[in-house]
Amino acid sequence: MANGTSPSSGKSPLKKIPELEQADTKLKSNVDDSHRHTANGSSFDNTKYNDGMWSQENERIVLGPYSYMLQHPGKDIRRQLINAFNAWLKVPSESLAIITKVVAMLHTASLIIDDVEDSSNLRRGIPVAHNIFGTAQTINSANYVYFLALQEVQKLNSPEAINIYVSELLNLHRGQGMDLFWRDTLTCPSEEEYLEMVGNKTGGLFRLAVKLMQVESDSNRDCVNLVNVFGLIFQICDDYLNLSNTTYTKNKGMCEDLTEGKFSFPIIHSIRSDLNSHQLINILKQKTQDDEVKRYAVAYMESTGSFAYTQKVVRDLRNRALTLIDEIERCEPGRGDGTMVRAILDKIVEATLKESDV
Repeated sequence: MANGTSPSSGKSPLKKIPELEQADTKLKSNVDDSHRHTANGSSFDNTKYNDGMWSQENERIVLGPYSYMLQHPGKDIRRQLINAFNAWLKVPSESLAIITKVVAMLHTASLIIDDVEDSSNLRRGIPVAHNIFGTAQTINSANYVYFLALQEVQKLNSPEAINIYVSELLNLHRGQGMDLFWRDTLTCPSEEEYLEMVGNKTGGLFRLAVKLMQVESDSNRDCVNLVNVFGLIFQICDDYLNLSNTTYTKNKGMCEDLTEGKFSFPIIHSIRSDLNSHQLINILKQKTQDDEVKRYAVAYMESTGSFAYTQKVVRDLRNRALTLIDEIERCEPGRGDGTMVRAILDKIVEATLKESDV
């Protein structure tokens, strides 16, 4: 061989290159370290995943978007409704505290997700959580709270309570799914389809609260039908006020449902009142932020009698709720009355019916 190098000498000519000698030495060192690491035990500590090892600082970080929303509370109507129904059901205080906490957690978490899915800018008069913390972190935080709420339900030590939780969370997502589908495909639902969606989406949390209370109560009163009507009233009033109330303009922006392209109750009625006119559905398609266009849309809905019709439906539902309250009171005479429930009902419908014959 050239230079007298023998192929059988066992010495590689590459060894004479300093850079490769250094790399080879480093590789051996790494391999040796790896062997020593394995021999002495891995630095991976599986005990860190045991209960109680999650740090408070990490918890604070993960809950950041959720905690941000908690600093700006809403109307708290669900807690008030729980207290009102408890005049009938008389749930033990410890169980009632758990149920109230669960419903509040789910409500706030679902609002956070709603804001992401609706591309909202304001909630309760402040920037939405995902515009502060980013979309990914915000979604994770809200989803995390869903499971924290389930953890709270487990404290009731009731398989039925777990089943109720799962059932109503499924209903909530079914309702939300249909609402999003109609919006994203520009499909105007019928009034009946819309009310079914509301029964799942908005009614879900109301129903969850009352069903859990009934499980923990020794009363025979069944309040589910009444709370279903409450859910419808609450959402239809919310739809009405979103398009007509100055407080909503301050907290969420002017006629936000138009900007979102949402098929709300008055909008559905207006579109279906004249199927030959495509003005309103075209405005929804644009998801406009132009206040003048929004004012025109509101005027158009007024011309189709949609706001007056919405008030009539709310009035009819309120009367239905009052009848159900009377029936529940007769179920167990002397065991609490419906005064608080009636007061909550009046509070929900007040702003919607203020210009009509209440």
